[in-house]
Amino acid sequence: MNLSFPPPRQPGITLHVVLIVLLAVAGWYLIWQATGIEVSVTLTIIILLAGLALFPVPFLIYRLYALARASYALDRDKLTISWGLRVEQIPVSDVEWVRPESDLIGRLPKPPLRLPGSVLGTRRHPDLGPIEFIAADAGGLLLIATARRIFAISPADVPGFVQNVQRAMEMGSLAPSPAQSLYPAFVIAQAWESLAARFLWLAGLLINVGMLLWVSLMTQSLGMVPFGFLPTGAPAGHVPAAQMIILPLSSIAFFLLSWGVGLTFFRRVKNRMAAYVVWTGGLSASLLFLLAVMFIVTTPG
Repeated sequence: MNLSFPPPRQPGITLHVVLIVLLAVAGWYLIWQATGIEVSVTLTIIILLAGLALFPVPFLIYRLYALARASYALDRDKLTISWGLRVEQIPVSDVEWVRPESDLIGRLPKPPLRLPGSVLGTRRHPDLGPIEFIAADAGGLLLIATARRIFAISPADVPGFVQNVQRAMEMGSLAPSPAQSLYPAFVIAQAWESLAARFLWLAGLLINVGMLLWVSLMTQSLGMVPFGFLPTGAPAGHVPAAQMIILPLSSIAFFLLSWGVGLTFFRRVKNRMAAYVVWTGGLSASLLFLLAVMFIVTTPG
């Protein structure tokens, strides 16, 4: 018996994609508008609004990825809950009971910051204690109790999931598996122990932060700068220096994306070389953005 019960994905995927697109478009539109404004309080406000719009995007992208890959896998020996970088392996022998939320007496407290497709977090029930939510739908949750804690999940096929869990409990385990808990923070800490990963992360961080500060300071002293190229390869016309802020912001966005993608590879030992390749690509892209800034600054006006 080796079965997989996915959560209901479509509503959450649709919502997350819409939010990512809207926030990304709004953030980059504000940044583009800021490039035509002289240094002033208005420019500061627009940059802050753009930051507020773009800040949730990486988290939404991760949650979209986690939902797309989420599953509740069951075999005779263990139940494995996979949600992005969060993996919980529960031996079937450790499962004490499985029951729907409707069987509880009183209200089940839900995570406050939840969206369809992303019901995550830990809440305390007055009678049951801490409950960890790893679900896509806040309605019709299924509770799984173990000796350590209770998990709230949302398989799309609740009756089929319950029936197969009970069957596995009745059959007993042939080769008991150890309980395992893997959290995103653990993956980051594990990667941090690698000297190569630390170098790639810190080098990229220093380059991007330094480039952002450098460009921010230069826009106050530079008037017009060449930006872009003509089909002949010659520099295009001059634009306000504030438009250069697009380069460090684009570099930071690409570096964060490569960092997150690399972590998804790193959690599996066989894919760790791919993680280093992705992180190296992110650092290389940051260096190219830095060279572009230096080229613009040193190009004669």
